[in-house]
Amino acid sequence: MEEQNYLGIYLSKDRATVVCVDSRGRERNVLGSFTVSVEKPEEPNLQALARLIAQGCAERELTFSEVAVALDSTLFMQHSVRSEFKDAKQVAATVRFDTEEALSTDISDAAVAFEIAASDENGSELTVFTAERKILSEVLLSLQSNNIDPVAVEPDVKCLSRYISRNVSLSGDAQCLFGILSQRSGYFLAFAKSRRVPALRTFLIAPKQDRTDLLAREVPLTIALVGSGEPVGSLKVFDSSSSVNHQKLAERLGIEVGSVDLIESAAVGSDVLGDGTGCVDFAIACGAALAHFDKVETTNFRNDFMPYQGKKLRVQKAIKFMSVSVSVLMVALGVYISSQLWQTSKDRVKVRNKFKPDYMAVMAGKTMATKSKEVVGRLDRELRRTRALKKGIGGKDGEESVSAKLALVLEAFNDCAADTRLSVDRISITAKNVRIDGSTSSDKNTQKLFRTLEKTLVISRFDYASVGGRHSFHITVVPKQ
Repeated sequence: MEEQNYLGIYLSKDRATVVCVDSRGRERNVLGSFTVSVEKPEEPNLQALARLIAQGCAERELTFSEVAVALDSTLFMQHSVRSEFKDAKQVAATVRFDTEEALSTDISDAAVAFEIAASDENGSELTVFTAERKILSEVLLSLQSNNIDPVAVEPDVKCLSRYISRNVSLSGDAQCLFGILSQRSGYFLAFAKSRRVPALRTFLIAPKQDRTDLLAREVPLTIALVGSGEPVGSLKVFDSSSSVNHQKLAERLGIEVGSVDLIESAAVGSDVLGDGTGCVDFAIACGAALAHFDKVETTNFRNDFMPYQGKKLRVQKAIKFMSVSVSVLMVALGVYISSQLWQTSKDRVKVRNKFKPDYMAVMAGKTMATKSKEVVGRLDRELRRTRALKKGIGGKDGEESVSAKLALVLEAFNDCAADTRLSVDRISITAKNVRIDGSTSSDKNTQKLFRTLEKTLVISRFDYASVGGRHSFHITVVPKQ
């Protein structure tokens, strides 16, 4: 799929090598590679190279999602700089000042990329790369005009180091030094356990220079510059011209010298190399394509100059902006709805408090029973109370009339007054009951009076006793419901 293909471009002033890598699965399959060069001096080289790269990809039907560029060593410079910080963010904030101090020159017109080679309690040793902003601008604008917008622009030696560390096995405790010689450039890469990243060094090679003598002179210098304190166990050499005498070089250096096959080590067939594509150029371009699998890209010139603003990043920023906007909108909508509900609730409480004293009697009702029998019984009691109210002889909670209670009592007295020789001393009538104090001629007559009263009244309390030949009583009666 297109989303899983990555393009690596090794770019010099007049030549470019392109490699397309498929990232599906654990293996990194090379889908194709080719090399283009500019032959018309009257046309701007970088603009022409960009057009040729786009044409080559279209002709070979190489589809890809992202692009990374490896700059040739003639387009940048490398420096060793000391920083007082160990944290990558702090180093990035101060690397330009440290580089200017180390070089004693103004680098305002240069883009800076770096990696932390080693750290201790006093700070870090940095490998700093600088490239002219004018050159970077020309490279990026030329590629972008042909619909190629690279995510990363890195030094070629960094891409070559990535390719070797992923495809060549490193064994042994001693430091391993690689010497890679292309047609025009030389690269030294020192892998040591004491360093988090390999030490890197680049140099130019003259066309007719003796490469054995060149390595014999540059290897001791490189070991001294690395200064890791670990002995160099072996030197692995790849020479694109196959002119290095390994036995003679081993005698002069006093260390083991062997060869390394960049293509065979990566398990890549020779058929993937395009016409005119050198092994070193292929390794560098492939290392650039593998940059998409590195989580940390501190050597990316685009972090310092013309930061990447590709389609994927623009979509991510648009999504973030939309997410923040929607969140703010939802918060504002929630606050508005809450304020409206709060105001409505406030008005409702205000109206309720205003009318509650006057309408509580009609607004408040009894809680309905949960059982059907209780509901039927309650309705039956209410029916009897209503009928009693209509007749003027019933009610409760202050609903009975005083005259109705008095009529019931007098009616009961009339029925038995003559037979019991009743004498009433006092009658007290309230909204709920009637209290009667009196006496009869005997206990038998008092009982007869009670039976007569119970026909229409309910005796809730009574008290009686014999006093002076009479039988006095004190009773409290209520109307029957």
